[in-house]
Amino acid sequence: MRTRGAVGLAVLVWLAAGPASAETGKAVIRGTSAGSSLAGEAVLTDTPGGVQVDVHITGAPPGQHGLHIHQFGECGDAGAAAGGHYNPENVAHGFLPDDGLAKAHPGDLGNIEIGQDGAGVLTLVLPGVSLDGGSPRSVGGRAVILHEKQDDFSQPTGNAGGRIGCGPILLVKP
Repeated sequence: MRTRGAVGLAVLVWLAAGPASAETGKAVIRGTSAGSSLAGEAVLTDTPGGVQVDVHITGAPPGQHGLHIHQFGECGDAGAAAGGHYNPENVAHGFLPDDGLAKAHPGDLGNIEIGQDGAGVLTLVLPGVSLDGGSPRSVGGRAVILHEKQDDFSQPTGNAGGRIGCGPILLVKP
């Protein structure tokens, strides 16, 4: 088993930044339940090899947690407003950096390891993905979701359980 690990404002910021000029995105991740101490951020950067994702989480339960990009840049309703995994080409669930876009979708980030101190860091590159709103695999304006359990890479979504953290991906002008 592999163990690698704002609402409408997201769309408004994306439109204001303009898809052609946006090269960096940032998601401020907050806990989805009242009183949660979970916090973090994901910084997404367009590179020639795809989108580099740098995630830092604090205040999360120790262990492996599924991390995915979901369809909508909304975090209401305990993260349910983010919709399902971002999967524009309707392909199987997998781990995008290893499986590629033919066997995984742009929202497949795998897992992040959270230590006993509640903190975790993950860096990876999503090949074939961009932040550009004109691309069919653009992740700008969507949401990063941290799940309660480990992604076991089963179909259709990895059996990672509920959504304990969420952050809309806001695009930032360079």
